Amino acid sequence: MSSSDADNTIVGRVLTSNRLSVGLALPMMSSDQAVIDVTEQRRLARLADDSGFRALWIRDVPLNSSHYPDPVGHLDPWSWLGALAVETRQIALISGAIVLTLRHPLHIAKAAASVATLSDGRFILGLGSGDRPPEFAAFGEDVAERRRLFADHWQVVARALGTPQQVIPDRREADSPEFQLRPLPPAPVSLLAVGSGGQSVNWIARNAIGWMTYHREPAQQLDRYRMWRAAVEQSAPGEFRGFGEAMRLDLALDPGTPATHIELGYRAGRDALIEVLNALRDMGVHHVSLNLRLDERPADAIIEELAAYVLPHFHHS
Repeated sequence: MSSSDADNTIVGRVLTSNRLSVGLALPMMSSDQAVIDVTEQRRLARLADDSGFRALWIRDVPLNSSHYPDPVGHLDPWSWLGALAVETRQIALISGAIVLTLRHPLHIAKAAASVATLSDGRFILGLGSGDRPPEFAAFGEDVAERRRLFADHWQVVARALGTPQQVIPDRREADSPEFQLRPLPPAPVSLLAVGSGGQSVNWIARNAIGWMTYHREPAQQLDRYRMWRAAVEQSAPGEFRGFGEAMRLDLALDPGTPATHIELGYRAGRDALIEVLNALRDMGVHHVSLNLRLDERPADAIIEELAAYVLPHFHHS
């Protein structure tokens, strides 16, 4: 496949060597909201799609509790992704991330194939391991087994979505038939590691199309990226593997506002944001998912400003 052909795949539009793409995380809400206005989020998803953002990121939060700082009752990710598949036309849909350890891997594979089919191949399956021990207990799993569960379930999902397809049952009876997973998606569903899942960086480089991590200070992120590049060169020589980060953004009204650090991201005007994103691209980051802070400005205004002034610096086709 030529580089131009790769750029036209859904993965290539999000993760491409020497380029940076920009996506948005859903839901987009102010910090004082705890109930999702689904109609509004569907509208914002269409606006992001029409405005040229490359990806919409959907979280998987199975259960809420007073011990979890996010009070928002997130929609079931598969129902939400199915709705977005028919609401949008060209933007990539990415799970950020399905909790692989708490769901049966064949259910995940079936759902992923379904979303990929509904979206005409615009789905990338982001997988994470989960990190809240009480939630593991609620689902009957031992958090101490998180690393093993992640690796074992990953292989089942990867084979069920692979070419050739192989469905691996938990238990095979003497007269068990060979199972297939249907529907067959219009294009292969790619697996993206979101966080480490307790695995080594070399394991991720061998098994995933890329590694998505959270925002860090630039020097720390550069060290992370160098570690990633070394792992790719060792474990997947000659192959491209993407690297991305999730960044919180408080976009200031004044375009000239300098960038200042906030938790997991920046407060900045658009000029400083362009500088930040350019520096990340030069560092080797291929995708940034923006988690917009909406306490001072509405989502529409931020999306439209980013689309008019920021995206043209990074999205050239």
